[in-house]
Amino acid sequence: MNSVIKEIKLDELSDEQLVELSQKGNDEALNTILSRYKNLVYAKSKLYFLAGADDDDIVQEGFIGLYKAVKDFDGKRFPVFKVFASICVKRRIITAVKAASRKKHLPLNSYVSLDKNTYDDDSDMTLLDVMAFNELQNPEAIFIDRENVDGMEYKINKALSKLELQVLVCYLDGMSYNEISKRLKKDVKAVDNALQRVKKKLETALCDSE
Repeated sequence: MNSVIKEIKLDELSDEQLVELSQKGNDEALNTILSRYKNLVYAKSKLYFLAGADDDDIVQEGFIGLYKAVKDFDGKRFPVFKVFASICVKRRIITAVKAASRKKHLPLNSYVSLDKNTYDDDSDMTLLDVMAFNELQNPEAIFIDRENVDGMEYKINKALSKLELQVLVCYLDGMSYNEISKRLKKDVKAVDNALQRVKKKLETALCDSE
C-alpha cells in the first residue's frame, strides 16, 4: 500500500521536483523521470542512422544522455528540464554516432540526421529543439509527429534574424548573457533585447502553426 502511495505522489511531481529528488539519491524518483522521458529518447534515436550500427545501441546512448541530464541539471541555468534533457540526449547520440564513424573510418556524412541545424554546421541545436524551448508544445509530440515540421521550420527561419538565432542557440547551450556577448561580439543589452524578441516571435510563429 505504501509503495502505491509513493508512486502516485511521485507521478504527481513536476520534472524539476523529480530531478531534485533523484540528485539526492531517490531511486524511485530517478526511475519515474527516466520513464517519463523514454518516448523522447526513442524519438530522438530514430532521427539518426549509421550504416552497420545497431539501433538498440543508439537508444542506449540516448538513455545515457537522459541519465546525465538528470544528474547534471541545474535549475539556475536551465529552469525547464525538458529543454535540458532534449539537448543532453541529442548530444550523447551525436557523439556516439560520430565516434562509431571514426572507428569505421567513415566520413562524418555517413550518418544522417533528420533535423536541420539552426544557423551553422557546428551547432547541435536544431529548430525542433528551439520549438521545445518555450514549452508551447509537448516535446515528445513535436519529435513524434513531424507532419508539419517543414512549415514550422520555414516560419521560424523567416521570423528570426541571424543574430536572434545565434543568441537563442547560445542561450540554450547554457551560456550566460556575458558569455553570449563575448562570443557574438555584441553588448549584453543587445543580447537581452534579441532574446526577448526571440521569445515573442517564437510564440507567434508556433501559435500560428497550430
